Amino acid sequence: MKVLHLDENHPALAEGLAQLGFKNHMDYKSSKTEIEAKIQDYQGLIIRSRFPLDATILQKATQLKFIGRVGAGLENIDLSAAAELGIECFNAPEGNRNAVGEHSLGLLLNLFNRIRISDQEVRQGVWKREANRGLEIEGKTIGLIGYGNMGKAFAKVLSGFDCEVIFYDLKKDIADENATQVELQTLQENADVLSLHTPLTELTKNIVNVEFIAAFKKNFWLINTARGKSVVTKDLVEALKSGKILGAGLDVLEFEKSSFENFFTEQELPEDFKYLTQSQQVILTPHIAGWTQESKYKLAQTIVNKVANHFKKSTS
Repeated sequence: MKVLHLDENHPALAEGLAQLGFKNHMDYKSSKTEIEAKIQDYQGLIIRSRFPLDATILQKATQLKFIGRVGAGLENIDLSAAAELGIECFNAPEGNRNAVGEHSLGLLLNLFNRIRISDQEVRQGVWKREANRGLEIEGKTIGLIGYGNMGKAFAKVLSGFDCEVIFYDLKKDIADENATQVELQTLQENADVLSLHTPLTELTKNIVNVEFIAAFKKNFWLINTARGKSVVTKDLVEALKSGKILGAGLDVLEFEKSSFENFFTEQELPEDFKYLTQSQQVILTPHIAGWTQESKYKLAQTIVNKVANHFKKSTS
């Protein structure tokens, strides 16, 4: 069987598929239209984020048996169309969960200890110790929304900080030794920090809005390493201005394109984004929470393992 790779990944992916008997074809530059013209020749497709796989392109993939997305989410694939066509879809959240957990911690420590701010000041010859007095994670209540691979990874990283970790998730009875499951209202009443670890769905789109923010009893810190469109930026900006949100560590932004490979959908920078870039209360990173040297390999190997297991089951 032939597999078409649309994005460059760790060599372990192609090597692993070759060992399973697949023939790898690489095409990292052709347009979507050019890919549509030849996709019927392939039984497998490996993507990251170059462009969405909508119903139109999937319907032309008449021999396609599986899609491997080298990343955590599947929202750039029309999953309904894939299911109707009998195409299996694999993602790899297991591959970059540790990276996301560590990055989330890095954002939190950076905010609490004013590392970015004080670094910039020292570089300019400014030496402010009292103004940069930080906070400790110990004794704080960290609230997570979403307790899948990423949420669990962050909770595990936090387990050594002597803080309380609570989470809200639609799935019931999934607590473990690192976090306690609670209702959303309980989380909003107790959290000092909110960290998002959810995929982008109709339920999670725009979840952090003015009403959601107002429901928190305490002023709180926000970490988002999940999806940018889960946070309404204008409502975040207003909460930062009012002090309801004390600071935000954002690896993802509402203004990202759905491909995740590029940033703005418009050339003009949105005013709310300009505020975030100028605010001392905000740390921004370019969707790299799961983007480590180690996760590049782990993501690739996870896809290989899932493809191998799928075909092993289908032939047994």
